[in-house]
Order: sequence, then C-alpha cells, then structure tokens
Amino acid sequence: MDYLSKKYLRSRKIPSTACSGCGLGLNHKAVVQAVYELGLEVEDVVWGTSIGCAGRQTFGTWKGDGFAGTHGRVYAIARGLRLTLPPEKKIILTVGDGDAFGIGLLHLIHASRCNADMTIIVNDNLGYMSTGGQYGWTTPHGSKTDSSPYGMYEHNLMSDGMDVLGVLKHAGATFLARHVAMDGQRAVESIKKGIQNRGLSLIHMVFPCPTNFGSRELGTRDTVKIYEWIENQAAPLGQEKENTVWATGVYFDASNSRPEFSESIRKNVETIRRTAAL
Repeated sequence: MDYLSKKYLRSRKIPSTACSGCGLGLNHKAVVQAVYELGLEVEDVVWGTSIGCAGRQTFGTWKGDGFAGTHGRVYAIARGLRLTLPPEKKIILTVGDGDAFGIGLLHLIHASRCNADMTIIVNDNLGYMSTGGQYGWTTPHGSKTDSSPYGMYEHNLMSDGMDVLGVLKHAGATFLARHVAMDGQRAVESIKKGIQNRGLSLIHMVFPCPTNFGSRELGTRDTVKIYEWIENQAAPLGQEKENTVWATGVYFDASNSRPEFSESIRKNVETIRRTAAL
C-alpha cells in the first residue's frame, strides 16, 4: 500500500476487488492524488458514491465521512448535504456513466442548474458493465456489446455531434473536463481545478473494462489491447484526429462565476427573515 492509500483510504478496501485489468483504480488514484496535492486532509472531504462498478469499488474506501446514494440520486443527497455542511467542506462524488447520464441525469441537471458546490467524477466504462455488458449512454457508435451484438447504432449522448458535457454546460455547470484513465497528471490537474471551483464541477473519465466491453468489442480480455484501443481514440482538445472519440482536457471553465447554491439559499433566507421582521 502506497503513502496516499495509507493516508486517505481504509486498509480493508485495498487492494480493490475490481476485475483484473480494470482501469477504475487509475481514476480513483487520480482523485486521491488531486486531494493530496491540494493539501486537503481526510476530515476536509465528504465522499459520496453510487451504484455499479464505480460505486461498488469506491464505496467505503475513504477514511473520513462518506455516503452511498441509490441509483441516480447521489446528486440530490449531495445538494441536501451542501446546505448543512460548512462551506469549506468539499463534497466529492464518484459515480458511473449510467448513474450520471442515464437514470440520474435529471438530478444532475438540477444540481448543475443551481450550481451546487460538488465535484463529480464520472467513471465511464462505456456501458452497463456491472450487469453483463449492455450498451449505454456513451457507448461509442458501432461497438459490439451484450445487447448490441451487431454494433450499437442508436444515437446517444456521445454520437453525431452530441456531447453530454455540452448539455451540462447549458444546464449551468461551471467546470467541465474529460479524460481517459491513462491521462495521469493531466487528469489530476483537471480534478484539482474542479475541487477548487465553488460550484458544480464534473470530470468525465473514460476507463477500460477488459471483462465485458473489451471481450465483446475487441474479442479479447487482453488488458494492453483495451488500454491501447482507448488511448488511440483519445487526443487533447485542439489536437483531435479523424478517429478521435474523446477530446480530453478542460471542456469549460467558468469557475466561481455564478452564485453557488447554498450561498444563494442562505442569502435569500436572510433577506426573507429581515423582510418578515419589519
């Protein structure tokens, strides 16, 4: 167990119980690294998780306060916590693509609309991999999955000019970024910016799933091949190639430019109290 794990994570959750070759550990490490580089301690963060691979593997790992939300509802819980917690307390959520962009999308849009201060890491293994490998809201067009053996052909949130980050930008989120698990320090820097934003921050992080996605789309569970497949279709923003699926880096940064949810609520409640006292 390395220094960061000893400092921030529960020893009984290390090593992870994820499938062999799963890239979720890289994403998890990037979040913990960002927390460390910002000088935050265990007591400075409340960590929330959801359902699926991302929730199952990150639930209960944080040494400090944490919670688990039912499928898609973690954002609503976090909004309530934002009203009760002191402003300096950081809320970090590790969720999956189905949780964020499927069943939880409406709650996520409302959290963006009111610019609630939380940092959301969407760990995207390109479908519903914890339930057998069905295609999802961000599955690349043409990909073979358990529920699309001839290729995923439906229009989704990452096809034909659609980008879910654009939806969240227009909904009111103030910091948005995208990375793949192999981005290393570039991903850490984006997560740090997200945590420092006093508002809704979301970092979309694609990671490899050799067990289901790799075995169906690539016909192999070879970890190296699925990692290379993702890397070859990712490129920094502004350096996209013809085959680029994931343009990585900071998508939108309007940090600290809009009133934050809990601050706005408290300000308006105080105004109402003063008015009522007259």
